[in-house]
Amino acid sequence: MQWIEAAVETKSEEIDAVCAALAELGAGGMVVEDEADFQRFLEQNHQYWDYVDDELADKFRGVSRVKFYLADDDEGRALLETIRAGLDREIRTAIVADSDWENNWRQYYEPIEIGEKLVVVPEWLEAPEGTRIPLRLDPGLIFGTGSHATTRMCLAALEGLSGAGKTVLDLGCGSGILAIGALLLGCERAVGCDIDPKAPDVAESNAALNGIGADRFRVYAGDVLSDASMRAMLGTDFDIVTANIVSDVIIPLSSMVRPFLKPGGSFLCSGIIEGRQDEVADALVKNGFAIEAHYNEEDWHCFLCR
Repeated sequence: MQWIEAAVETKSEEIDAVCAALAELGAGGMVVEDEADFQRFLEQNHQYWDYVDDELADKFRGVSRVKFYLADDDEGRALLETIRAGLDREIRTAIVADSDWENNWRQYYEPIEIGEKLVVVPEWLEAPEGTRIPLRLDPGLIFGTGSHATTRMCLAALEGLSGAGKTVLDLGCGSGILAIGALLLGCERAVGCDIDPKAPDVAESNAALNGIGADRFRVYAGDVLSDASMRAMLGTDFDIVTANIVSDVIIPLSSMVRPFLKPGGSFLCSGIIEGRQDEVADALVKNGFAIEAHYNEEDWHCFLCR
């Protein structure tokens, strides 16, 4: 089915009024794209990232618009003309198809070889021939696809840490990619946690793509920094704890990780952008960790500690 995508350029302070007018004229399914909202969101949630991709920032730069969608048929076109007349603003239109929304992004994903053993495979593609272990993932669901340097460094490091009988705790698990990778590399059991309430369903769905059930991988939604009961629920005596998050979370987390680990266990942390690595390293050492390895790729850093 084809749809009419209609866009109304406006100003930030006029968005509510434009949306209300569109609703009164019969428009539904509205999408707001606004630089002021984007910047406000970043400011209010800056603790969750150190870096925003330039391409994403450029998408919202100077933008303030409302989009709505109508069926590309006689009824939809008639409603569009009614809205044009009633709104008395310029409306730009384009024709899009269901497949444009749902599937076109898939063309940008290909299998990604990581380290010496793994290959991350989008769930709709066949695994490439060879001896690498396929890690199947739906990359459209949530953060953590294997394409980012921080994820690649963690998965490569897990090759040397994982093994039969070992257990893993993934803090900030996102898509579950690190925990799933560790299980595919031989670990026995994994637990994940993320502040995103969608993470349990997403991570467990990705685990199922790899034949991993709830008996080996369970995921919780919560904030380990502020919720002591969540920390207690996650358990103790893990061989490996991973945290591919951001510096502003890893620094306070470094004082809380030791109780999760068994003696001699490993803490693998990444998501540390260039310029923050010394600050994070100082926090790790201050909290009793010895840094055994420091990886660096594409202006991102990863520490392996014990």
